Amino acid sequence: MSKIKQVLRLHKEGISNRRIAVELGLYKGTVNDYIRKVNEHGFDVDSLLNLEDPVLEEKFSAGNPAYTDARFNYLKGKLSYFEGELRRAHVTRKTLWNEYIRECPDGYRYSQFCYHLNQLQLARHPSAILEHIAGNELHVDFAGDRLSYVDLGTGEVIEVQVFIGCLPYSNYTFAMAVPSQRTDDFLYALSCCLKDMGGCPRILIPDNLKAAVIKADRYEPELNRVLDDFANHYGFAVLPTRSRKPKDKALVENHVRIIYTRVYAQLRNQRFFSIEALNQAIAEKVSEHNQTRQQQKDYSREEKFLAEEKQVLRPLPEQEFELKYYTDLRVATNNCIYLGRDKHYYSVPYIYIGQKVSVIYTRSLVTIYCQGKVIATHSRTVGFGYTTEKEHLCSTHQHYRDRSPEYYIRLAEKRSGVLGELIKRNFEKEEIPEVIYKRCDGFLSLQRKTDPVIFEKACRWALQNNLLSYKSLQKIIENKTYCQVEDCGEQEDGNKQRSHINIRGKQHYDNHINQQQTELWNRSDKD
Repeated sequence: MSKIKQVLRLHKEGISNRRIAVELGLYKGTVNDYIRKVNEHGFDVDSLLNLEDPVLEEKFSAGNPAYTDARFNYLKGKLSYFEGELRRAHVTRKTLWNEYIRECPDGYRYSQFCYHLNQLQLARHPSAILEHIAGNELHVDFAGDRLSYVDLGTGEVIEVQVFIGCLPYSNYTFAMAVPSQRTDDFLYALSCCLKDMGGCPRILIPDNLKAAVIKADRYEPELNRVLDDFANHYGFAVLPTRSRKPKDKALVENHVRIIYTRVYAQLRNQRFFSIEALNQAIAEKVSEHNQTRQQQKDYSREEKFLAEEKQVLRPLPEQEFELKYYTDLRVATNNCIYLGRDKHYYSVPYIYIGQKVSVIYTRSLVTIYCQGKVIATHSRTVGFGYTTEKEHLCSTHQHYRDRSPEYYIRLAEKRSGVLGELIKRNFEKEEIPEVIYKRCDGFLSLQRKTDPVIFEKACRWALQNNLLSYKSLQKIIENKTYCQVEDCGEQEDGNKQRSHINIRGKQHYDNHINQQQTELWNRSDKD
């Protein structure tokens, strides 16, 4: 029974105020005030005794006099203005109080001004009680403070980020160190988290870090495309929190504080020489945290997770996620695209020179698209160089790339057996192959420009006289030297007389002999 009811009960029995104060251990003035209020308001004592204690106390309580003060009414009318001004840059409560006190010199001092302003903000922004469903959400975040390890090779102290994930239904926690908050490190830590939990939630709730969100928005944030691929692979949705609203993932924020106490503080005196050793120590401390009995509960986080949540998580995909990168490039005149990340060139069919293409590349593969069609696929190579395919080159470049003795001999024999023999004889000579390649190009060009019958005769003439150069074959065709073979008679021994470009014939020698005889006769006549 409340003190007020005891006072009223004793007063009804006719006991004096002084004796009531002595028996109940109250100040006599307090008892007098209670009895005075009953008499002034004409309350029925029996009715008051039947009321619940909170209702009865309200009738006898005067309330907080601050809210009946005239100064409060003036301040109350300007509270909305003050709240709006605080959102503006460089505006402080001290600045607003200075403005307020100039307008109302008898107003509240600075401490009371801040108190009423805080009360307004608390009343306007109440906290909601969130109910969580097993296996529905996974909250993730990076701790603000970092851990570190020592590089054995250089002695350098390397700081690392600590990734933390939490299932809000069971409060099951995961933590590990990664080199940075970049997208690839973030997704690697997230994949390790899912493996540790043995399944996938339906919703992932990160904050607006750059590894997850390109452009923050209250209703439809623009996600990182790589994270979108990751979510599609594992089959969950991504719902980032609102900007500067840590209460949207309050549980993981609280777990960051717990990790500071149960991991950071426990490892403060240990030194690690690799990130793997550091993660092993973190995993041990997090396991102890998950197995620790929770306050006001008769079970641990791990027990609740194994009993109620693990079996409702979606199964992990059979294949691991391979990180994809996206870029748009233009095909250069050498029918290659240049991937700046690898400092490497990759070829595409030459018909796409000058066009813009989309490139998707993973750790092991580079795929090139044009107008939604795959036009080239290459194994990824890091480091300066070229990765090309013969089919991507034009016919001229394919010819240049395929040059070899066998290539030229095979190409010549398709056109002429004699030409093939001529090229074979050239490759038997001890010359630099590139010199012979250019000579063979000349033979092939000459073959295309010359009548096949004439070219066949010229090649035979060149072979018979061991004239194997391009210039010799060209002069044989220009001078029609191959025609002298038909004019030659048979030698007396039955063999054909060999014709030659320098043979002048019988008539030339007869004229020369006659000329010499005439000169001799003229000299004898003079003598």
